[in-house]
Amino acid sequence: MPSNDPRLNHLLKALPEDEWQRWSPRLESVALPLGKVLYESGSVQSHVYFPTSAIVSLLYVMENGASAEIAVVGNDGVVGISLFMGGESTTSRAVVQSAGHAFRLGADILKAEFNRAPVLHLLLRYTQALITQMAQTAVCNRHHSLDQQLCRWLLLSLDRLQGNQLVMTQELIANMLGVRREGVTESALKLQKAQLIRYARGRIEVLDRAGVEARSCECYAVVKKEYDRLLPDRKAS
Repeated sequence: MPSNDPRLNHLLKALPEDEWQRWSPRLESVALPLGKVLYESGSVQSHVYFPTSAIVSLLYVMENGASAEIAVVGNDGVVGISLFMGGESTTSRAVVQSAGHAFRLGADILKAEFNRAPVLHLLLRYTQALITQMAQTAVCNRHHSLDQQLCRWLLLSLDRLQGNQLVMTQELIANMLGVRREGVTESALKLQKAQLIRYARGRIEVLDRAGVEARSCECYAVVKKEYDRLLPDRKAS
């Protein structure tokens, strides 16, 4: 099998025959040199890429330039999932980490294929928003202080509840964030001393949401913006 055969990509190989017959004439073979950026955060993507021998790293880049890898894609998958999820862009950057070949498909062609089942679009957009939250949480846990992580967690939780109270023990919060309970206690006391929250008997009441947002890192705003963009009918209060 030639090294640039599109069916070296497992997803393309798994296509049903009728789908393959429609897609194969439209696939474009491309060389992916080391370090090539396939898309930047927030940019509208023009193609999806199916690597056959290249490996692409998906990175999240912080406002200060720090970055962390959140996934790698090779011949097992596709780069540019936001196109078929309906989001057009994503919060990550895709960079070639191992040179090789890939096949790409234009955005318009891919969208036409997915328009055959438009009822799936809402679920796909939600999936993209959820993936953004997962990636942002991983990056936040690596780069930001526990105080900032706790504020992010409180805000994300409030967005998914009615009212401004959470029933949650510090031990459970510590388990959620993957830190020691003593660290959560210290951070919660700081917020309470600043009159941003009130904590008593396993119940957390947010007294000053704007103040909590101000002490949070960029991660909460990134996730909220992506949910509001992809699912505008459920804008967080």
